Amino acid sequence: MRRNPSFGLAATLAVLLAAGCEKKSSTTTENPAGTGGNPATGTAGQTPPAASDVILLGEVGSLTGAQATFGISTRNGVELAINETNAEGGVKGKKLAVRVYDDQSKPEEAANAATRLITQDKVKIILGEVASTNSIAMAHKAQEAGVPMITPSSTNEKVTAIGDYIFRVCFIDPFQGFVMAKFAKENLKTTKAAVLRDTKSDYSQGLSDVFIRKYTEMGGKIVETQSFAQGDTDFRSQLTAIRSAKPEAIYVPGYYNDVGIIARQARELGIKVPLLGGDGWESEKLWELGGTAVVGSYFSNHYSPEDPSPRVQNFIAAYKKAYGSVPDSLAALAYDAAKVGIEAMRKAPSLENKDIRDAIAQTKDFPGVAGTITLDDKRNAIKPAVVVQVGDTTSKYVATITP
Repeated sequence: MRRNPSFGLAATLAVLLAAGCEKKSSTTTENPAGTGGNPATGTAGQTPPAASDVILLGEVGSLTGAQATFGISTRNGVELAINETNAEGGVKGKKLAVRVYDDQSKPEEAANAATRLITQDKVKIILGEVASTNSIAMAHKAQEAGVPMITPSSTNEKVTAIGDYIFRVCFIDPFQGFVMAKFAKENLKTTKAAVLRDTKSDYSQGLSDVFIRKYTEMGGKIVETQSFAQGDTDFRSQLTAIRSAKPEAIYVPGYYNDVGIIARQARELGIKVPLLGGDGWESEKLWELGGTAVVGSYFSNHYSPEDPSPRVQNFIAAYKKAYGSVPDSLAALAYDAAKVGIEAMRKAPSLENKDIRDAIAQTKDFPGVAGTITLDDKRNAIKPAVVVQVGDTTSKYVATITP
């Protein structure tokens, strides 16, 4: 969906620019109960409140770089959850604060940020990332240190497989790949499909593998498979080969910054069949980069703002009040991840790492904005997915696919 930048986001970016002399931008956010409004923000190196008064959480996100819109939405969702919790009195008589580091959309920076949160900031829970490759880099650090980590929206199976301190509140790629294979076969009635995947992305590779397997199992035929590397700008040779194979749909499980360009070049080459993708498509930048070329395509996602449930609509109203825009699924999942962690800290007998970890693992039927969350024995969320169609300015809900 398209969203207008809010004042809160402008303030956040101003802080990041002010801290530009550092290799990584970082912020500390603390909202005393009852203050209302947007969170107060401080620059890197600011001394956090005394440990006896505040529970410090950590977040790592792509606030700059190729997936910057992901990081900003995620940060907003986390901040909103913390503001609400502090307004309710906090956790175990303490207020919450979050230390945020920008990983610049780079896995090595994500790993460095996670290490800093663990060794320097002594956070109780790490939240992040969106890109699976970045989350995998972080998860190794969190697991080694025994610090609970919850990724809001990394869908690759490898993330939680790293260890018993790593969790997620989103569905995983095998389910998301299945969703689009089923939608392409049953809803769109296709019999032939092509795949264009990113060889540098664990997310893209995982989705592609599942889509190919499931689509074939359902009786479809994969007529062409092509690849690219994240950051490429010319996809014409791959698209020309795909055009020659005459597919009825093309599965492109990448991120919005690549997909928008791919869509433009596909239409320039006369390819008219719909493009299909995953949740990595969701960003206002998709329209900026793809223009009308992305209209009519479909992607799987975690929630839809069109959902009339009070849980969803109350979240949207609170988010719009704080940030001036309709929240995307990354914001919703970040809000859910923070809330799951907060609820676990409330239920845990102490704030020791193992007690928090055990409480997170027991999450069942948690009323998340992006679906009711139950964590399985592999620390993955069991929940439905939605399929949306890209319109002229927004994405429209099409179907819900259950596990």
